[in-house]
Amino acid sequence: MPRDNTDWWPNQLDLDVLDEHAGNPGPLEEEFDYAEAFEELDLDAVKEDIEEVMTTSQDWWPADYGHYGPLFIRMAWHSAGTYRTHDGRGGASGGRQRLPPLNSWPDNVNLDKARRLLWPVKQKYGRKLSWADLIVLTGNVALESMGFETFGFAGGREDDFKPDDAVDWGPEDQWESTSAERFEEDGRLDDALGNTVMGLIYVNPEGPNGEPDLEGSAANIRDTFSHMAMNDKETVALIAGGHTFGKVHGADDGDHLGPEPEDAPIDLQGLGWDNDFGEGKGPDTITSGIEGPWNATPTAWDLSYVNNLLSYEWEPEKGPGGAWQWTTKNDELDDAAPGVQDPADKEDVMMLTTDVALKHDDDFRAVLEEFRDDPDEFQQSFAKAWYKLIHRDMGPPERFLGPEVPEETMLWQDPLPDADYDVVGEAEVAELEELIAESDLSISERVKTAWASASTFRHSDKRGGANGARIRLEPQRSWEVNHPEELESVLETYEEIQAEFTESRDDDTRVSLADLVVLGGNLAVEQAAAAAGHDVDISFEPGRVDATQEQTDEESFEALEPEVDAFRNYLGEDLPREPEHEMVDRAELLKLTVPEMTVLVGGMRVLDANYDGSDRGVFTDEPETLTNDFFVNLLDFDRDWEPVDDDEEVFELVDPETGEADWTATRLDLIFGSNSRLRAVSEIYGAADGEEKFVQDFADAWSKVMTLDRFDL
Repeated sequence: MPRDNTDWWPNQLDLDVLDEHAGNPGPLEEEFDYAEAFEELDLDAVKEDIEEVMTTSQDWWPADYGHYGPLFIRMAWHSAGTYRTHDGRGGASGGRQRLPPLNSWPDNVNLDKARRLLWPVKQKYGRKLSWADLIVLTGNVALESMGFETFGFAGGREDDFKPDDAVDWGPEDQWESTSAERFEEDGRLDDALGNTVMGLIYVNPEGPNGEPDLEGSAANIRDTFSHMAMNDKETVALIAGGHTFGKVHGADDGDHLGPEPEDAPIDLQGLGWDNDFGEGKGPDTITSGIEGPWNATPTAWDLSYVNNLLSYEWEPEKGPGGAWQWTTKNDELDDAAPGVQDPADKEDVMMLTTDVALKHDDDFRAVLEEFRDDPDEFQQSFAKAWYKLIHRDMGPPERFLGPEVPEETMLWQDPLPDADYDVVGEAEVAELEELIAESDLSISERVKTAWASASTFRHSDKRGGANGARIRLEPQRSWEVNHPEELESVLETYEEIQAEFTESRDDDTRVSLADLVVLGGNLAVEQAAAAAGHDVDISFEPGRVDATQEQTDEESFEALEPEVDAFRNYLGEDLPREPEHEMVDRAELLKLTVPEMTVLVGGMRVLDANYDGSDRGVFTDEPETLTNDFFVNLLDFDRDWEPVDDDEEVFELVDPETGEADWTATRLDLIFGSNSRLRAVSEIYGAADGEEKFVQDFADAWSKVMTLDRFDL
């Protein structure tokens, strides 16, 4: 294969991840509306088709106990369970389980067969039903077919047609390996990651480092599930509910398995893990390397998993696949379960280290005992935790589609109140703009506040954004990057304008603080452009509402706090890597292209929008004027920048005659002159004829960020 640029220069800043926002890489037309297509489905008919698959196609890939339900639950769980709150990436949206690396993860062995079994259903409904929705819906149908009452289902997940290269799965270069780099100094999993082992969904089922360590396993479970914002009760409900069904497969060790799908021979047509042990399927199936069911009723919803775990003493043993698993101490549950094909062929009931760990952790055990004593609570807890698991990355409920969407909105969905007033129109907007212009709020203050509010948005899980005005609530109002003292003063002024506007009305027209913050930012950009001699009009769509503190999950929202904000030239402490990489990561979450990221950084600098009011990167003598000075001056410097500290994060340009610094900058400024691709874009904006294009492109990119969370439009 020919070598590419990353082979020659592996430390090069990777901007390719932003290119996916420049156009659709898939075969569907840009104008295709999946939401409209999905709403045409007869969901009951789709579920009937899925249920038929549950007990058919037994010859090609025979289902355990004649029912594919447990396999399909695992498929749906492993699709959704990659989600993590740190960056909102992972999860079921995109149907990425069918793409690398997830389609070839060691923990997803044989899920390629589950998806292939569903192809007739996908083929029948075509573009109306994405793989992403089908995989999740199938998990629900599987639960329902085995007697469980689910909490609901929402469609609306569109398919991806290329892997999500922005996801950091971990530092290791081998599957099922764990390095010290995956953990913080205190032993907790790195906040940016979602699993303790490369290629496993959460933790090693045998125990940490493949050893039956109950205390370590419980700690790993609590740690990893917290990265999905699951508490102890939700964690136990998910594990106990999921392990009520099916079995694990370890008829022999993994040496009998062929390569994963991405490395499999062409004649296998996308299937992997070809098994040469025995018949290669049925009782000879090899998946995890652990062998056996959790109970004697593996295709029925009941309390048997919880009862078995609590009622018996368990001891570790090596199973036929060579992996650690647990058996009853006095063999009470040996030969207690039916065989996977012939019920007369009995199997021993087993437990994983991760199961027994729940029993030996005081807090987890208390939840298990609560579920044993109150089966209805167990049912409700699993239903809601499962619903949260499979919908966590979908964003606000207004994006949810279909007849099975529950009426209840949960706190993890970042609820917003309904507006109980008339929204402002054009005349009122003009009146508000006059009040803002007459206030003592500067252009930079309005720009910074609007950016701080809107730029929390993440397209990964559709959280954050200006709607809700959570900028005025904890935790956002106290984030260092938001300069809390200045922010408080700005918000007080906006609240005064809001009150003055309300008092002047003799009707029910009101304006939310969320709308005021965005309107003030838009007006500031227009004024700054006018000061530079350019006329721009940024479209404003009112209709945002103000959330309450009670509607805001403070702990979960902490994950949205930026470690780096290149647009406000904010550098946090103890950065894990060069800040320019964090800049690209944030730009990707904002769905920005390379030119949009570039123009926004340059524009924010001349608008004097640094978080702390510093002059770093403000390469202009006319701050708060929307000129292309940042690019002109950056590209014009003919002297060397000198680092002011050993970290090489802050630099200064020293006048050789006076010895004083003419300009100061951070890496987040200089990268636009250093990186060849960013410099190529910067040269367009820094050219003699570049200012008009720069101003218009900035206004367009600004408007895009301000409306990313307006799913109601």
